[in-house]
Amino acid sequence: MEEVQRLETSLGRDLGRCVGEFSMLADNDRVMVCLSGGKDSYSMLTLLQSLQKRAPVRFSLIAVHLDQGHPGYDGTPLKSWLEQHDVEHHIVHEDTYAVVKENVPEGKTYCSLCSRLRRGVLYNVAEKLGCTKIALGHHRDDAIETLLLNLMFTGSLCAMPPKLISNDGRNVVIRPLLYASEQEIARYAELKGFPILPCDLCGSQEQLMRKQVKRWLVELETLAPRARESMLAAMTNVRASQLLDKSLWKALGLEVAGPSDQPKPAAKGAGRRLPLLPLD
Repeated sequence: MEEVQRLETSLGRDLGRCVGEFSMLADNDRVMVCLSGGKDSYSMLTLLQSLQKRAPVRFSLIAVHLDQGHPGYDGTPLKSWLEQHDVEHHIVHEDTYAVVKENVPEGKTYCSLCSRLRRGVLYNVAEKLGCTKIALGHHRDDAIETLLLNLMFTGSLCAMPPKLISNDGRNVVIRPLLYASEQEIARYAELKGFPILPCDLCGSQEQLMRKQVKRWLVELETLAPRARESMLAAMTNVRASQLLDKSLWKALGLEVAGPSDQPKPAAKGAGRRLPLLPLD
């Protein structure tokens, strides 16, 4: 019990800080908590319920679970848990599994198409239920892994935004757990005894590069024990003028020196002045 309270305090602090720093919640918000049946979403729902009791704004929660038609799926434990804890909830049945299996070649990863289909369904449900925010359970480690995957495979420097407006402008998505570590969430979920539902679609694909990156991070921490904490801090401490994105320089009012902007040599004996780049 003591460990549960310690973890609840630590995770609650992380969640509260993230919510506050990014103004995720406003008075009278109706928040759709996407409950996948995994450790992260159960923890997020429980911590948001705790936040409700002490937050300076009033907001309501509704848990939404999507049954995607996976073979052998049994959502009974999740439904029972929601009813036992008197949580307002809505179960959606949509066979996205068949669509994924039909359109993704054997041996390829399903995550991209699966997540797009799931996101589309949940966006529509949020609108029907009159929800003003959609809460996703991504945590610190998800953001770090996404950052590394984008660096290595897409040539972009981006991770997961804590708050965003969907492309169609209909929904606001929030990620309250982005400051929380997966290790603490996993232990908290274990001690709380959440009825975890397995993912039989993408969760069974061992070749997923995200799993490889997760293993690399474990190895990296043998050399740098606080590597993840440092990577999270780096995402909150961006030195834009030290990067090479010209459009970002222009947006920030920085100038990129062209050939005609190079300084002329100084008078003889005074040496040469080097062009100065703006620094943070």
